[in-house]
Amino acid sequence: MRIVFMGTPEFSVPVLDALVDAGHDIACVYCQPPRPAGRGKKDRPSPVHARAEVLGLPIRHPVSLKGAEAQADFAALQADVAVVVAYGLILPRPVLDAPRHGCLNIHASLLPRWRGAAPIHRAIMAGDAETGICIMRMEAGLDTGPVLMREATPIGAEETTGDLHDRLSAMGARLIVQALAHLPDLTPQPQPEAGVTYAAKIDKAEARVDWNRPADQVAHHINGLSPFPGAWCVAGDERLKLLRARVTEGNGPSGQVLGGLVIACETGAVEIVQAQREGKRAMETDELLRGLTLPARVT
Repeated sequence: MRIVFMGTPEFSVPVLDALVDAGHDIACVYCQPPRPAGRGKKDRPSPVHARAEVLGLPIRHPVSLKGAEAQADFAALQADVAVVVAYGLILPRPVLDAPRHGCLNIHASLLPRWRGAAPIHRAIMAGDAETGICIMRMEAGLDTGPVLMREATPIGAEETTGDLHDRLSAMGARLIVQALAHLPDLTPQPQPEAGVTYAAKIDKAEARVDWNRPADQVAHHINGLSPFPGAWCVAGDERLKLLRARVTEGNGPSGQVLGGLVIACETGAVEIVQAQREGKRAMETDELLRGLTLPARVT
C-alpha cells in the first residue's frame, strides 16, 4: 500500500520500521517539528524524524494541519491509507478523509478504556490487570473511532511504563502489518458507550508519592510514572526519584523506613527496587544505599 506515516516519539519508530520491512510504499513521514533539547537547547529532530532520515524517506513537520495549503499537500500524496501512532497533532476532517482507506490509529489501550494522551501510564497507575493495542479507524472525536483489531496483554506486577511502552510498541508494529494485509476483510466494531475512561496527560505535579495510601496503590503510582516524569519523595534534605517498586510485608506509620528501602504505607509497605539521587544515574537499591543515609521517615 501507499502509506502516509504520522508519528513522533520513540514509541512510533518500530511501527515505521515494520511498515518498511513489510514492503509498503511510504509516501511521506509526518512528525512534530524539531524542538530545543539538551544543555545547548539546540533544535533536535524527533525519534521518528531521525529514523526517517536514515531510511531515506521524505519528511514533513508542519506546525498545524488546519490550513488549506497543508491539507492540499497531504491530499496530493494520494495515499491508500495513513497510519497514525502518537503523532501529536489533531487531524482535521479533510485530512481524515483524504486517504482512500482513511486514517488508522494505533492506540495503546483496550478501547474505550483510556482514550487520550497517556494510556500506558494511566493503566499501570490504576492497577489494571491488562492492557493492549487497538487498531482504530480515526474519526473526529478523541479516540472514539471503530476498532478493526485488538490484542490484550497482561500487565506484570512490577512492570513500569517504560517496560510496557516497549512491549506495546512492538505489539502495535506487528498488529498494524496484519491489519493492512487483511484490511478489506476486517469489520469495524463500534466502541461501546460503557467503560469509557480518559487518560489525561501526566502532570509533574502528581508525581510526589503519597505514603498515606495502600501499598499496592503506591507501587502502581511509582511504576506508572517510571521512567518519566518519575515519582519522587523527600529523604532528609534530598529529593529521591523512585523508579521501580513492589509490594512487600511490613507496617508502621506512613513514610517510615522499615529497613533498606522498605517504606511503610497506609496499609502494608513497598520495597523500592530502583531509585535515583539528584544528579546521579539510576541505581539498584543495594548500590544506592552504599552512598545514602536514609532518615527514619521519608515524606
